[in-house]
Amino acid sequence: MTKIAIVYHSGFGHTEVQAKAVVSGVTSVKGVSADLFEVGLVTDNPEQLNAYNAIIFGAPTYMGSLSAPFKAFMDASSKVWFNQGWKDKLAAGFTNSGSMSGDKFNSLVQLTTFAAQHSMLWVSLGQMNESNSPDIASGHPEAVNRIGAYLGAMAQSDNLPADQTPPSGDLKTAEQLGKRVAEASLRWH
Repeated sequence: MTKIAIVYHSGFGHTEVQAKAVVSGVTSVKGVSADLFEVGLVTDNPEQLNAYNAIIFGAPTYMGSLSAPFKAFMDASSKVWFNQGWKDKLAAGFTNSGSMSGDKFNSLVQLTTFAAQHSMLWVSLGQMNESNSPDIASGHPEAVNRIGAYLGAMAQSDNLPADQTPPSGDLKTAEQLGKRVAEASLRWH
């Protein structure tokens, strides 16, 4: 069985909803299992992720960067880095913020660089922006990849409870990311 870990931080629950959508995408692929880890559960022992074929990282974008708890996990992984424990594992990422941009791209670049530091192989989103279709308005909340990200999955959450936002298109985008990583993991391993 191919095993994928989804490691995330969520300050207000919105990124957790996005992480669960990633899990749904992963588990839609036969022969692949997913384990969801809130980042606080792995910061003290990131070596536990060595047993996985792929790791999908997710965190909210705060002030144009990854959240501090997620960054603490990244810093705590230095022993894994030194021993190259995640070398040749697949990696991917997702992020969420309150605005359409919020400099989320910077967060995905941080995650990509983090994966590269660990000698991991990055899997992009691989999903066109459905908002480019003449039938769907630009940024429509039900459109897959409505924000137009290609490095990873982006979501935008309004200042509402996590059961109301991010919108369905952003959650479908997160599912697609999970499915893509799961399919790539089957091919790679």
